[in-house]
Amino acid sequence: MRQSLIIVLALFLGACASQLDRRMDSAYQAYNQGDCARTMVELSRAERRSRARRYVQPEISLLRGQCLERQGLFVDAVQTYRFINAHYPASEYAFRARARLETLEQLGHLQPPAAAPVAPVRK
Repeated sequence: MRQSLIIVLALFLGACASQLDRRMDSAYQAYNQGDCARTMVELSRAERRSRARRYVQPEISLLRGQCLERQGLFVDAVQTYRFINAHYPASEYAFRARARLETLEQLGHLQPPAAAPVAPVRK
């Protein structure tokens, strides 16, 4: 009885992992075809599948940031890359996110936060 329970559990976990892999493959395929709308949908589906596997989150976030860049949403892409660096600093994807941030800075899309304007003091 115990062996059959373990087998069923292993099959279930394998099926969930294969669905996650399939979603990520679909997201990369859509990205390569230039379809960022479909990429975002597939990434959202993969994200829902990956709740128990947090190691997939930086990969999902990096591809999301690249798609945001492709759409010209540089501020959102920068925030996504900063999220990866803050939460997964030792991952391969954080290294890639830092490289993307450097590239965006060189292209003029990443600017340091400007100081808040100071209002003159009235007497």
